[in-house]
Amino acid sequence: MAQIITLGEVLIDLTQTGTDESGIPQFTAFPGGAPANVAVAASRLGAKTGFIGKIGSDAFGAQLRETLEKDHVDTACLFASDEVPTTLAIVSVDEHGERSFAFYRNPGADTQLTEEEATAFLKAELPFILHFGSLSLTTEPSRSAALAAVQRAREKGVLISYDPNYRAALWSSEEEAIRWMKAPLDSVDILKISDEELMLLTGTDDLQEGSRRLSEYGISLILITLGSKGVFYRLCCGDEAEHLCGLVPAEKVSVCDTNGAGDTFLGAVLMRLADKGSIPADSRQMEAIMSFANRAAALTCSRAGAIPAMPTAEELGEM
Repeated sequence: MAQIITLGEVLIDLTQTGTDESGIPQFTAFPGGAPANVAVAASRLGAKTGFIGKIGSDAFGAQLRETLEKDHVDTACLFASDEVPTTLAIVSVDEHGERSFAFYRNPGADTQLTEEEATAFLKAELPFILHFGSLSLTTEPSRSAALAAVQRAREKGVLISYDPNYRAALWSSEEEAIRWMKAPLDSVDILKISDEELMLLTGTDDLQEGSRRLSEYGISLILITLGSKGVFYRLCCGDEAEHLCGLVPAEKVSVCDTNGAGDTFLGAVLMRLADKGSIPADSRQMEAIMSFANRAAALTCSRAGAIPAMPTAEELGEM
């Protein structure tokens, strides 16, 4: 039985890995997609995971299925389309290791996931956590499919994890993005959001105030990733006066590529929560989880690619 199931995009990250002698960028086809990354990250750290999504019936799709299975991610709900190709993301990296994205996804196979496919996992033994991201909400039919899976899973007592990952190129406007990225918030138990997306969804970059506004949706655990500064958390234990907040510093690392770091962080957090079987209600346990996840993310940043760069439990000294 999978403890954690993730739903959404699995795709090829054509990632800039250098330049040739003429200064022309060189790209490598890495497996990626935020929800798939989270599934692999958690699996490498010891969790039993599964993935729900759609690929094309092409060489890239076959590569992605093989990648997930190699990392022991259950692919029983990874479907293939004969009509639409596997989605591609072009990831350019600047001298600081920061990324910019362009997508070949109009449509891409990940957007063609149906409600029947997205909810098929509910017929088996339920996971502890269902995780999804906002890229599934950019278009139909994946939007309705993801929202249906979230609602039905929540009704059955599954914890819902959500990463509202903003990619401007995939939305017709910022207003549309905000509308749909906010749509599932009242069904979410665990929210991972970057500092940039905090401003987008709450109208403030103040961590205390922004997380307080998000807590009004009934979210139990809010994680705001701050890159090299670490992570801010709000643990919502009851009334606002009882909320526990803290800032856990990042690990120092020489950055090669930040792609996949946030997904590694979240995968590590979800693995620890699934292992405990609950969201801890005290700051000591929460900060231990955050420190562990920061170490995992730092190691990912030190290597190229998303999935290929993700650490194992052994590398983190957990075995």
